[in-house]
Amino acid sequence: MNDANRPASVSAAADIESSAAAWFRRRHFWDWSEADQAELDNWLRQSFAHRIAYWRLQGAWERTGRLAALRPATGEQESIAPRKGVAAAIRIAAVAAVAIIASVAVAFYAMSSREEVYATGLGGHQTVRLADGSRIELNTSTLLRVADGRQSRTIWLDRGEAFFQVKHDAAHPFVVVAGDRRVTDLGTEFVIRCDTDRLRIAVVDGRVRLEAQDSTQPPALLRKGDVVITSGRQTLVASRSTSELTNDLAWRRGVLVFRHTPLAAAVDEFNRYNNEKLVIADSAVARLTLNGTFHTGDVRQFTEVVQAVFGLRAENRGQETVISR
Repeated sequence: MNDANRPASVSAAADIESSAAAWFRRRHFWDWSEADQAELDNWLRQSFAHRIAYWRLQGAWERTGRLAALRPATGEQESIAPRKGVAAAIRIAAVAAVAIIASVAVAFYAMSSREEVYATGLGGHQTVRLADGSRIELNTSTLLRVADGRQSRTIWLDRGEAFFQVKHDAAHPFVVVAGDRRVTDLGTEFVIRCDTDRLRIAVVDGRVRLEAQDSTQPPALLRKGDVVITSGRQTLVASRSTSELTNDLAWRRGVLVFRHTPLAAAVDEFNRYNNEKLVIADSAVARLTLNGTFHTGDVRQFTEVVQAVFGLRAENRGQETVISR
């Protein structure tokens, strides 16, 4: 079948696998610099399909061990064979092996991988039920991708927030990739929020294993009530009560629950759900703390309460409402 007759999805998969193979050859068999690594990292970040292709290639290569028999012999045998000839043989065999693995990966990608994309808009809420019995709830402005293959169940949370109720299956791990972290289910309910510069993982029930994508840190086992917040190189670990976690998940019922919450943080939450944005005029107002339960889309109710409780003003300016003294 030529390129013109191939389905678009298979053709795209072939292109991605071909690029992954090229990167793999450069990374493992030719000169490699920090600039090359930066280019590869950028290519991997462009698409979760890129990451799948490269990781499959890496995993397949590690399983083959094809170069073991071609390594230069030690001692007396090494002196018999010319070093340049051995190096050339290794390089040729390596390139050929990568090409073979890439071809197999393209076929496997086309036949065994099913990918679905789920997205919610501003203020949206969606429930996804997977074939294995797992359930995912997407909060506002969330983008989530599901690759449901034969050997594993992998989810990419590209942005937003999602609550996971996982049907545990040790033989087929349920893995969520968010930012630079991997969360593996160990019989669990958990929520992940992925913002531009911050990642928050909270375990509602059961356990999860948390790992860094670059494997520079040992994996961490998180249990019920554990909350991990990462921002850049900083990681904060805390423990939350059941009632606190329930309040954090109130968005599943369409409400926001605030308990001694700074007004600035409450405003940030409201702005996640609404086109009409709230703006706080000064830092003194931002530090005021608020208690209450509000519907996610009811900006008017919120502004009326803060005016009544704190004696503040709320001035509408088009798509913004400015809260001030």
